[in-house]
Amino acid sequence: MLTFAAAVFFLIITPGPGVLSAAGVGAAYGLRSGLRYVLGLFIGNNLVILAVVSGLAALVLANPVVRTILFVLSTAYLFYLAMRIALAGSKLAFSPAKNEPGVLAGILLQPINPKAYAVNTALFSGFAIMPDALVAEAIWKLLIVNAIWVPIHVIWVWFGVRLKALDLAPERQKLINFAMAGSMLLVVGLAVWSELAL
Repeated sequence: MLTFAAAVFFLIITPGPGVLSAAGVGAAYGLRSGLRYVLGLFIGNNLVILAVVSGLAALVLANPVVRTILFVLSTAYLFYLAMRIALAGSKLAFSPAKNEPGVLAGILLQPINPKAYAVNTALFSGFAIMPDALVAEAIWKLLIVNAIWVPIHVIWVWFGVRLKALDLAPERQKLINFAMAGSMLLVVGLAVWSELAL
């Protein structure tokens, strides 16, 4: 369970459309707007989890070939995302918000967010906690994911609000990108280790 919680933490804290847009909304519109947007992201992410668990997860768990293919695809996407972050140069990759997004905008982002599917597929199809009790495992995973997801997204909003006021040197911006990419690669390593341990 600790390996799963660590994977959740590193998968969620690293940049993707959800956390970067949350930081962008916080930077552009402040804490209150950012929190409204995160509420939408939360609802949308749980809809993605339900879609994965109710359809794709059942298919993945029933067919080892499909499970392996989806695991490889989600791991490859996470590796690709880590490389994009590491090679982003000296610019922080926050998505600037043009209009003040609210709850609905957050909900609508998650179904089109490839990281949401990659992360939730990896988490709910891998990291077996209770292989003989799939419903109980899904419930525990849902609770753990949400207990980690909520504070991390709130922190990203706060980070966006605080970072806006800073004028960081390019060298520090590069260090931030490398730290984020390193976290993603750590998650890829944990996922591979967990899959090989099965």
